[in-house]
Amino acid sequence: MLTAILLCAQPKKHHVVIGVTAPGTQVYNVVLSNVENIRKDFAPEPIEIEVVCFAQGLDMLFKSSPVASRLTKLSKAGVLFAACANSMKARKVTSGSLDSFVRVVPSGAAEVVRKQEAGWAYLKGGF
Repeated sequence: MLTAILLCAQPKKHHVVIGVTAPGTQVYNVVLSNVENIRKDFAPEPIEIEVVCFAQGLDMLFKSSPVASRLTKLSKAGVLFAACANSMKARKVTSGSLDSFVRVVPSGAAEVVRKQEAGWAYLKGGF
């Protein structure tokens, strides 16, 4: 009985995937502000957030990105960042150009679809 009560008392874990396809510092700052605001608003409830970058949005994950320090901080806080291998190949980008915490997925679009099919909420990151 106590186990059932404790299980019911556990807050639901939230899942959010954000797809970023547009370039530009303004876009990146909006996306990262959304991530920070979502984390703050849902606290102390558990939340998992993955930012998936493909097409021109891939630039956000470069080591030289103007938002690199924010990415590092959010990564250390548990936010996941993924780069599209298809976009990397098309643009001749190597994994060495990306921060070490960035995970490469075969297809950014497919990653977003898989997350949505698994029940994740989707936000479009960009304009």
